[in-house]
Amino acid sequence: MSEVHDYQSRLSDPASRKFETFSYLPAMEQAQIRKQVEYIVSKGWNPAVEHTEPENAFDHYWYMWKLPMFGETDVDHILAEAAACHKANPGHHVRLVGYDNFKQSQGAAMVIFRGSVKA
Repeated sequence: MSEVHDYQSRLSDPASRKFETFSYLPAMEQAQIRKQVEYIVSKGWNPAVEHTEPENAFDHYWYMWKLPMFGETDVDHILAEAAACHKANPGHHVRLVGYDNFKQSQGAAMVIFRGSVKA
């Protein structure tokens, strides 16, 4: 078994903070993000786009970009909304969420655009 690595995330160092599983990996390329959106759609989850200032990512609710896209299955439309949110809020973190309406919870959530962190 390999040794577990400590990523040194600290509240005192905003640049070190991690958000979810994918944030411990190298940044996803557009094709990988697309695959995640395809997965959300294949599960029948409702996609939504949220954003917030990097300094508020841990102790504030994230702002919703429009309403969740109930029943949306067009991957290009979902990606276009995420890009529009990023363009309108270039300094913010933007995350994609897949809401599971049967379990009444998030089935997936990932930051797909990162804003610049002020230390």
